[in-house]
Amino acid sequence: MTATETPAVRPAVYNFRGRKTVGPTRYFDAYAAELRRANPHWPDDHLRTQTSRSLAPPEIGPHVAGAAVDLTLCTTDGHELDLGTPVDASPEDSAGACCTGAPNISDRARRNRLVLRAALTTAGLVNYPTEWWHWSYGDRYRALLSGAPAALYGPVNCGR
Repeated sequence: MTATETPAVRPAVYNFRGRKTVGPTRYFDAYAAELRRANPHWPDDHLRTQTSRSLAPPEIGPHVAGAAVDLTLCTTDGHELDLGTPVDASPEDSAGACCTGAPNISDRARRNRLVLRAALTTAGLVNYPTEWWHWSYGDRYRALLSGAPAALYGPVNCGR
């Protein structure tokens, strides 16, 4: 398959498997701490920028607004398909293979990502390009990509 071809539609059945996305602050803070340990000389603003490459800052992240979900594909019996990296792989741990359009994944993983993309974009969701598993609807990123005047959802503070 060439880069410009799309996979033929096959009479296959796939299921989605969602990931629990509660506590995005914890993930953001843990990743920032990991980067800080590896790069103690980085100024705070640079650390935040680098952390935000693959995780949305919690105050603007769509998960806290119910506008995003982390999904992978699985068979009807629950076996997760190869999409190139585990969900939540970092750019550092995956040599950038966590990015949706990463060139360093197998052909099978690429085809599975195309199936996931076709299903979710048809439903109106958009992908965050540094996380093949992250899909959203109604958040700021989707508004930007679709030309909508504003996001439909924003962060919710539950008093925690």
